[in-house]
Amino acid sequence: MDQDALMALAERLAGAAAAAILAVRAAGFVVERKRDHSPVTVADRVAEALIVEGLRQAAPAIPVVAEEAHEAGALAVPAGMFWLVDPLDGTRDFAAGHDSFAVNIGLVAEGRPVLGAVALPAHGEVFAGIVGRGAWKSDAAGRRPIAVRPVPASGAVAMVSRQHDRDPRIGDFLAARGVARVVSLGSAEKLCRVAEGAADLYPSRGPTMEWDTAAPEAVLRAAGGAMADWEGAPLRYGKAGWRNPGFLATGRA
Repeated sequence: MDQDALMALAERLAGAAAAAILAVRAAGFVVERKRDHSPVTVADRVAEALIVEGLRQAAPAIPVVAEEAHEAGALAVPAGMFWLVDPLDGTRDFAAGHDSFAVNIGLVAEGRPVLGAVALPAHGEVFAGIVGRGAWKSDAAGRRPIAVRPVPASGAVAMVSRQHDRDPRIGDFLAARGVARVVSLGSAEKLCRVAEGAADLYPSRGPTMEWDTAAPEAVLRAAGGAMADWEGAPLRYGKAGWRNPGFLATGRA
């Protein structure tokens, strides 16, 4: 399959997983706890099964690394190209009744994301992009290109995690940047809002995993944005343990 076919596959499965998650939400669910005490629901498992089966059927030569499968037992790092899947990014928000949760399907090659699809089920949106070729958003109004924006004269809008106040470094960074407005959200939605030009930056110091960021980083970079660790180095994917360093995501300077 070429990049266009792989991109269409990721978009289709992200949308299907989003519909499955909303069905679980409507029916009601029980919140369980994983070994690390983080929450998990039947929506996580249903969405992951749907995505993994779809990827393996359509592109059997490309390995799939998915969050819940990893939780069940350590996964080896594949050689070459592989998928990184978070079937329900933001389970804590989903379980709490918030709308900021996502479905992430990213394709990694040579340690970097090359394309990704991110569905925001509660908002009816799917973001997608191929690095070097462009990004777009699909919703009830149709499909249209997206791009990062220059920082407006009124000042930058910053996306932050709901737990950002636990790390004073984030507050200090935002104050030094003269940020005009701060918006707290969960999940990959933060990176998507920067990608579509609704916000300008997202600083992260907290722990994230590679499947949290692969797909939205691809969308952001495809939309003209940038993402690097706090020393300015690109994030690498396929690390032992799958854990990211802190990072800074930005739109157009």
